[in-house]
Amino acid sequence: MGLTFEFCSIYVLIMRTREHPDFEHGRGAASGAPSSRFNLNQREIDGDWRDHVEALDGPPVKLRTHVTEERPKTILSFNQSPDVPFDRSINAYRGCEHGCVYCFARPTHAYHDLSPGLDFETQLFAKPNAADLLRETLAKPRYQPKPIALGTNTDPYQPIEKRYRITRSILEVCLEARHPVTITTKSDRILRDADLLEEMAREKLLAVAISVTTLDPALSSKLEPRCSAPAKRVAALAKLVELGVPVHCSVSPIIPAITDEFMEGIIARVGELGVASAGWIPLRLPHEVSSLFREWLDVHYPDRAGKVMSIVRSIRNGRDNDPDFFTRMKPTGVWADLFRSRFALACKRAGIGLGKNAMRFELDCSRFRPPEVGGQMRLF
Repeated sequence: MGLTFEFCSIYVLIMRTREHPDFEHGRGAASGAPSSRFNLNQREIDGDWRDHVEALDGPPVKLRTHVTEERPKTILSFNQSPDVPFDRSINAYRGCEHGCVYCFARPTHAYHDLSPGLDFETQLFAKPNAADLLRETLAKPRYQPKPIALGTNTDPYQPIEKRYRITRSILEVCLEARHPVTITTKSDRILRDADLLEEMAREKLLAVAISVTTLDPALSSKLEPRCSAPAKRVAALAKLVELGVPVHCSVSPIIPAITDEFMEGIIARVGELGVASAGWIPLRLPHEVSSLFREWLDVHYPDRAGKVMSIVRSIRNGRDNDPDFFTRMKPTGVWADLFRSRFALACKRAGIGLGKNAMRFELDCSRFRPPEVGGQMRLF
């Protein structure tokens, strides 16, 4: 009876964590459960066995990030999806150390016999030859330029970019070829390439979207543990505006009863900074992301897990996720209409234009020139 509410909350979190022994502080997913879609081997650790191993060897070693370098033969990915405003993209990395529990790209790790959970955050792949491959692609006689999207699957400015600088090398090739690019990120590390960004923006070759999910750093540390703090992302938007870069604030994803309360605050803040465009994307839970997100709710927000999933299912026609073209990005129902109305009103008050993403900005494809390959000079 004498326990305080705060102490009770901490006690509940500790007990919930014990119920999920694979839970790693500083990581987004609560477990490393493998995918069951491709008949991968699944293991369940017995509690007595775990206690025995810990008695002999001590507690488990903290997970570390491991990067595997790969050498793909192509680097541009093309799509014909009616739900995205670009037809080509580059992902310099596979997996993402940011660890956003809601990341719709997590299921891609299952194709490599790796877990969409903790493996997605800790077993990463880098493509050091990405810029060389891009140069060869752009130099092909039949290549027709259209904006290349960076960061559509995994973040181009996740922590390992500091070491590999693959994103920067891609931008250097695009600047040389006068090829337009859009960037989507959750990191203020993008400002390390401010020199390139400013020059590309001046040539109408660049637009940037930064995702701001919440203004609460404590919530962000649970939801997207290794992303830049919300304040740093907002500051990055301000700096990009100052540099003359067309910027878009993506308030995404909107998670009912978790992040939607920050919608108006985010829009008001970035509106003050001169951000010209904003949009929102509802939470998507494809494949294994659904179970990972439910597990995350059980660990961090057991008191409202039922409410969150009830609203999610209500905007997805009774399902955790809608995978269908034309409707997967368009939630329906009363709650969806409410979010849509709130967002539109917030943008109107802040003087921000509504848009789906940074592709709303006009980029210039007319001055594209094939880059040099192997040191050979262009004939014209």
